[in-house]
Amino acid sequence: MKTENILVIGGTGKTGRRVAENLTQLGHNVRVVGRKSNPAFDWENPETYDESLKDMDRAYIVYYPDLAVPGSRDAITTLTKKALEAGLEKVVLLSGKGETEAEACEDIVANSGLNYTLVRASWFNQNFSEGAFLDFILDGVVALPMPDAEIPFVDANDIADVVSKVLIEDSYNGQTITVTGPQKRTFKEVVEIMAESIDKHIQFVPISIDEFKEGMKEAGLPDSYVWLFGYLFQEVLGNPDNQEVSDDIAKVLGRPAKDFEAFAKKTAATGIWNQSVSTTL
Repeated sequence: MKTENILVIGGTGKTGRRVAENLTQLGHNVRVVGRKSNPAFDWENPETYDESLKDMDRAYIVYYPDLAVPGSRDAITTLTKKALEAGLEKVVLLSGKGETEAEACEDIVANSGLNYTLVRASWFNQNFSEGAFLDFILDGVVALPMPDAEIPFVDANDIADVVSKVLIEDSYNGQTITVTGPQKRTFKEVVEIMAESIDKHIQFVPISIDEFKEGMKEAGLPDSYVWLFGYLFQEVLGNPDNQEVSDDIAKVLGRPAKDFEAFAKKTAATGIWNQSVSTTL
């Protein structure tokens, strides 16, 4: 296998960190960039793009905080243009399953002149262990909207394994890979699974989207995050067509996608769900 110089944008995030580890273990030269890296990469400052792209062969692109937010199209357009000028061979874009705005960014990548693969992901299992909903689990009360939505939660490790493979194998060029878990679960169902894994009562409380957004505001989260989560709940989870289960993970990796029970059992063993809320702040 040829050793590649691979750029990982968002390399400290849920999938980026795992992709960087995979590629390093495979012997590739990996450059992880973000606002605090050297060279620094800031999506809001296109002048930082060139130095990050210099001497790279391929790139994994994760737009922060989400491709749905205003400004993403301009940023992806500029980045792909600069990547083509810098001589990159291929890029892989992490996209969101069922997000219209994200699909617009996919089109930009597909028409950039670069070789590419698009990876559309469902909601991450790790949102409950590394992300926005961890404190809910620690508090013992998970209050979320869209209680009837059935979501094929996907494991970030599966996403990273898929990305790592399609990034270095050109047989996936031009393809869109949809990554989901093996079955659909409601929020109440996954809360019950996590509660059982740590032998602790966790209450699920269905609330309205407006109540959820108001709670985020009261917690001091920026308006952009409040808008984003409102969008993800209402526009993505509100459309049942967006929540179909895909078998693309099995097709790419030759093994089934990890189910939520396996994620919960493995995460429970780490003790992350048994710590106090204050230690996560």
